Amino acid sequence: MDSPQYILNEINKGIKMGMDSISTISEKVGDQNFRDDLAFQYDKYNDILNKVNGELKNYNDFPEEVPPMQKAMGYMEIQMTTITDKSNSHIAEMLIKGNNMGIIQGVKLKNQNPDTDPNIKNILDEFIQFQENNVEKLKKYL
Repeated sequence: MDSPQYILNEINKGIKMGMDSISTISEKVGDQNFRDDLAFQYDKYNDILNKVNGELKNYNDFPEEVPPMQKAMGYMEIQMTTITDKSNSHIAEMLIKGNNMGIIQGVKLKNQNPDTDPNIKNILDEFIQFQENNVEKLKKYL
């Protein structure tokens, strides 16, 4: 079983990757409705991040940063794949893939840590459910 801090930091990393991706991609989206949906997602990620940070304080811990190389790779992938295709469909597909990675990571954490603190389990459930909802909302842009 993973420590509560490990679980919280993994959620933290997933959230920060999502927020970074939205920040990078939003400037490439021309459709105002799509931009509004991304802004909503960004704000919701931030809400969950605040919950994660609050729980980490209970353990006298601080959120870990996403490794710079991982951050740079995500940024470069977005830049490279949107050079030739900035369509809503292509961008939605990229975001769906990212959300699916987060869902997989979240479900693994949940399944591998069934006895984790109920507050952490609630945050993890919210993180998973939020990303599942994102995938459903993004499908309309495919």
